[in-house]
Amino acid sequence: MKPFSHYLKPEVWRTPEGCLIILSAAMPLAFATWMSLLNNFVVEKADFGLVEIGILQSVREIPGLLVVSALLFLLFIKERTFGLMSLILLGIGVAITGFFPSAFGLYVTTVIMSVGFHYYETVQMSLTLQWVDKSRAPLSMGRQLSARSIASIVAYGMIWVIFTFFGLDYKWVYLAGGTMTILLVLFVVVAFPSYQAKEVQHKKMLLRKRYWLFYALTFMGGARRQIFVAFASFMMVVKFDFSVAEITMLYLVNQVFNFWLAPKIGKFIVTWGERRALICEYIGLIVVFSGYAMVTEAWIGAVLYILDHLFFSFAMAQKSYLQKIADPKDIASTSGVSFSINHIPAVFIPVLFGYAFPDEAMWMVFAAGAGMAVISLILALNVPRHPMPGNEVIYGASPLPQAAE
Repeated sequence: MKPFSHYLKPEVWRTPEGCLIILSAAMPLAFATWMSLLNNFVVEKADFGLVEIGILQSVREIPGLLVVSALLFLLFIKERTFGLMSLILLGIGVAITGFFPSAFGLYVTTVIMSVGFHYYETVQMSLTLQWVDKSRAPLSMGRQLSARSIASIVAYGMIWVIFTFFGLDYKWVYLAGGTMTILLVLFVVVAFPSYQAKEVQHKKMLLRKRYWLFYALTFMGGARRQIFVAFASFMMVVKFDFSVAEITMLYLVNQVFNFWLAPKIGKFIVTWGERRALICEYIGLIVVFSGYAMVTEAWIGAVLYILDHLFFSFAMAQKSYLQKIADPKDIASTSGVSFSINHIPAVFIPVLFGYAFPDEAMWMVFAAGAGMAVISLILALNVPRHPMPGNEVIYGASPLPQAAE
């Protein structure tokens, strides 16, 4: 094993992958702060219920639905520069959140934060698939997830200490989280050159028939993610009366597991393939969501929450599946399109479920999530063992010639 001093050498970390890893660490310093404080903040300061939290989460996802508009900006701005600007906007949105403790104020600051977050996420995915070789992409994505986890551990650890021992006001914690992200982005601007992609990317929206299974998996992934983001942690606060410190500790445990497991999951995907990884993910989610629907003990809910979060790492298989089947010139456009597809259910599910299911019948939300996981499993069974152009699916293949698309 190489000594830690080896990794401090500029020729080791000052690489395209090193740039992606540092940016991956910058994002959660702000976003993890926003997430860990959100449910307690809105309940204590803005008196939110299931309806209001559903509206807030739907508002948060609207920028994700419109993220395909990033292609317009890429006509004038380099993709890396656009990603850095997006991270700064995310930092600003989080930094000011605590100063607007009202429903309207939260909706506005959430949109600002969300625009930056979603534009950054699509650029991060695009640059990873462009800068990193196909044989190493899952490993690189695993390392990026690990870096996110380290940064999240730092953020959650600081929040736990602050609320456990010092009782600092929410607004100062939000301000610190957003500022740390901005400072790390400025470090990347100074420390790294502007790397170029191997292929010049299409700058228009593209929908390819032969990518249909990737689009379907992405759509269902967005639906599943909203059950977790909008309702799982909210359940922990409302049903089991978790405090800020307890919710933050739960997030912290999640990230410790993710830090250790994400690179191993990346290796698993490289070795066993996208098909098996996705099948494992969706079988696990069926169990988790069924458990959410029936749980009556706080500790069981916490265990299910940790398992739920771990299955997010398997979503790397969707991205590496796209990289293997796609024309390299389609990566930027398809990344933007896929994020918009992912956020179609994300926009309507939180508010729809918030209105449709009363607080005392929250189990119905998770029963619906189990049904979504079943649909995803059926789709995953159509992923071939060795995906490539011309072998995108087992059933329902589309012709390769571009004229047919």
